[in-house]
Amino acid sequence: MSTVAWCAEHLPRLDGKTALVTGAASGLGFETALGLASLGAEVWLCDRNVQGGEQGGEQAMRRIHSACPNAQLTSVELDLGDLTAVGRFTRRGAPAQLDILVNNAGLLPPLQRATTADGFELKFGINVLGHFALTNGLMRALKASDAPRVVWVSSLVHRRAQIDFDDLNAVRHYDPQGAYNQAKLACLMLAMELHHRSRDTVPHLRAVAAHPGVAKTAIGSSRDGQARRGLRDHLTDAAFWLAMNVFSQPQDVGARCILQAAAGDDVEGGDFWGPDGFAEMRGQPTRVALSKMAKSINQRQRLWTACEAFID
Repeated sequence: MSTVAWCAEHLPRLDGKTALVTGAASGLGFETALGLASLGAEVWLCDRNVQGGEQGGEQAMRRIHSACPNAQLTSVELDLGDLTAVGRFTRRGAPAQLDILVNNAGLLPPLQRATTADGFELKFGINVLGHFALTNGLMRALKASDAPRVVWVSSLVHRRAQIDFDDLNAVRHYDPQGAYNQAKLACLMLAMELHHRSRDTVPHLRAVAAHPGVAKTAIGSSRDGQARRGLRDHLTDAAFWLAMNVFSQPQDVGARCILQAAAGDDVEGGDFWGPDGFAEMRGQPTRVALSKMAKSINQRQRLWTACEAFID
């Protein structure tokens, strides 16, 4: 069943709503943008790659219009690894009212440590700090909605992660898989903390999280051509190949969990949605449990405070 058909069967219409999806040019972000557009929402496709051939925002808009000729779309160049650019967008280029924000953009951390324009470890800087700054910057637009919703995209690997508060940017020790796991746990924790804080400040906002299970996207191609420097890098490659080729589900099926979190009628603030199959690797959307660290109020507050300090 295609994304458009699944949405028509399982989700309500979104006519008159405005949604913004990061990383919308390809992968899970594209399927999410397609699904929201098919339901009648005006969708802003935010991606650092606007033109870029088959993976660019302009091509993504053409593909969505092919499936949904009446779709209302805006493609915006946005590099979440540049906090100045994020601030400029939220102050001058963002919609005045926003009903749905999907913090989806991410990457597979390179085998050797790299940094954002602001000097943060690449995965943490984009996936966590970029989205944190974007969400804060869009809060006025979200408050203008009658029923705003913020979705943070996490991963099932959050269960194997820890937050290294003494080395959040992996300066002393960098492990690409560890950086990925930490960032995905951080996204989940920030979603839950936003839910907690918004109950007093924006009570009509629903902050939720979702993960797609093991979704087969093109994310692994980002490591093409990178030098492998030892057994650890080769084992990382092998584990990723196994996950993508044995345990994965198509990206459009993985995106259903994100779409459910973004548009489902029965979604409550603080929900976490993932696949209902074995070990949450594949299947249809259902509520899934939080890890112990994601449940910790003290740890969530500590992370929130650290993120505030980083983007200040």
